[in-house]
Amino acid sequence: MRVSFIGAGLQTRRRAPVIIQSPDDELVEIVGTQPTPPKGLIDQFHCGWSNDWKVAVRRNDVDAIVVCTPPNLHAEITTAALEAGKHVLCEKPLCRTVQEAEVMVAAAHRANRILKCGFNHRHHPAFIEARKRFDRGDFGRPIAARCRYGICGRASHDNEWRADPKRAAGGQFAELGTHAVDLFRWFLGDLVEVSCMTSIGYFRNQALEDNSMALFRSADGAIATLHSSWTHWKNLFSFEFMGEDGYFEVEGLGGSYGTERLIVGKRDFNAPFQDHIIEYRGGDTSWQSEWKEFKQAIAENRAPDIDGLETVRITLAAYQAEKSKSVVQIPKFKS
Repeated sequence: MRVSFIGAGLQTRRRAPVIIQSPDDELVEIVGTQPTPPKGLIDQFHCGWSNDWKVAVRRNDVDAIVVCTPPNLHAEITTAALEAGKHVLCEKPLCRTVQEAEVMVAAAHRANRILKCGFNHRHHPAFIEARKRFDRGDFGRPIAARCRYGICGRASHDNEWRADPKRAAGGQFAELGTHAVDLFRWFLGDLVEVSCMTSIGYFRNQALEDNSMALFRSADGAIATLHSSWTHWKNLFSFEFMGEDGYFEVEGLGGSYGTERLIVGKRDFNAPFQDHIIEYRGGDTSWQSEWKEFKQAIAENRAPDIDGLETVRITLAAYQAEKSKSVVQIPKFKS
């Protein structure tokens, strides 16, 4: 495919190499906000540069758009790209409101194009293997899950777009915790209830939370807990799943999060505990795996991915629960 990126920040620098390294794809253009590109960007990716996304999404020599802007721009850019006949991979969170998300999904339906939300954590090898075992029935009916996801926020965080309520979809819950919410849905099914607490513990010059804790219940009665944090001071990722017949844990995501490991075990009342541990070394392959899945969805002409929409619903329900100090029922998408 011929691909253009809207946005010239960190996520484009993570995702663009996948296109460069693919023998079947071509990186046509990166679109930013300035007349000239950031130093070294075009030399690195050997593609065109533009600062007008409205022109970029209408180019006849482009098949797919990857949206890597702050969330306040996701809905407008994605909808315009879909209406122009382009497939779209949009970074998480999909957008800021349920209404925006429903408009995006409806545009994909009308245009008969694929809209996918960028949840690359599903595509880490530990989660791919865990899902295979889950589908095989190794763990049995879901009972509970737990995720801790923390990063060391940057000293300049207060001045970044992630701290700006006008551009971000929310604070730490919406930006980082959304990955965990997506994984909960992947393994537990629909989430129907949520309660939540958020706080600003350190980055006090911003209006958005730097810590959040939430409790969920699935439609089948499984429960899940999430703590996402910008103040962990040492990067951490830990995801645990407990089923009737066994369990798994995913620790680390490589790099600063430590070696990615999958730990699996079985329920056995009469034998010592035995964990089977798999370690995944080398670089982060989730971006390549996600891109491959996106292309498969296009080839198979699947319906638009609504995981991003459902995660927006859950995120906003969690914020409502915090505001109302109550358990909130999560509304569902009606196609």
